[in-house]
Amino acid sequence: PEENKSCPSFRTMIGGQALIEGIMMMGPDKKSIVVRKPDGELEVKTEERKLVKDKYPILGWPLIRGVVNFCLSLYTGVTALMYSSEFYPEDEVEEEPSKFEAWLEKHLGNEKAVALFTTLAVVLGIGFSVVLFILLPTLAAGGLAWLVPAMPLWIRSVVEGVLRMVIFLGYLILCSHMKEIRRVFSYHGAEHKSIFCYEKGLELTVENVRIQPKHHPRCGTSFLLIVILISILAGALITTENTLLRIALKLLLLPVVMSVSYEIIKLCGRYDNPLTRAVSAPGLWLQRITTSEPDDGMIECAIAAVLPVLPENPEDGKW
Repeated sequence: PEENKSCPSFRTMIGGQALIEGIMMMGPDKKSIVVRKPDGELEVKTEERKLVKDKYPILGWPLIRGVVNFCLSLYTGVTALMYSSEFYPEDEVEEEPSKFEAWLEKHLGNEKAVALFTTLAVVLGIGFSVVLFILLPTLAAGGLAWLVPAMPLWIRSVVEGVLRMVIFLGYLILCSHMKEIRRVFSYHGAEHKSIFCYEKGLELTVENVRIQPKHHPRCGTSFLLIVILISILAGALITTENTLLRIALKLLLLPVVMSVSYEIIKLCGRYDNPLTRAVSAPGLWLQRITTSEPDDGMIECAIAAVLPVLPENPEDGKW
């Protein structure tokens, strides 16, 4: 296939997320969600985006936007995931809402009740991550230090870092062995391929998308890995041996770690040079776990998701 000369190769801010039998895409002005329904048809939902930085410009400043964008992306992602799951209910028999659900809907309305449940899901997800990747490694290393009082502090920091990385990799590998998650990872690959196709100025067809790489430097998986690595480096700077104080300081450092990680992933997505390629390499390798080759139906879904969010002027969507 030949490149579209009217749209030269560049790096776009368009990004997305794989869902249950679908894909969400975020453009500079629009968001789309496309789900392959059980009958094989594509359900397309498109809406305008409201950027928080337009209302509060300070939230778009470097070293602030990282935490803001992460939280908003997490909320948006959970909302989209819940939407896609509605097309594939585990139990086909409709159940009556619980008294608590009925009370919430009566006093808050359906939309506010859904927003509340989504917020709770995000909070619980963040809490689970904190327990798994901060509390558990720090407590385990603290227990080891208690058993071996002569252990140097730097070895304790190394143990914490190794445990955090092992837990992270183990979690991803475990997920990759679940049948439903493997299909999500294939949609993840289709999402990356469609974005690469657009960035190269190629027409968005199944044939053109299929030949693109499935690993992308701006992937959320790469971002999470950078967060883990930066947090390990930040943890090495903590000099106290008190386990509870170490946990508290790591929690305080978490917004800083996320902000720095966001700026790093942004630079890697914008520039292509030996340094950015070296920084991106571990994340691209990790995507061997979280992305798989999609089938043509998944690629069609990705194309249907990316087309509605493309800006009329490609310059408006540059990264």
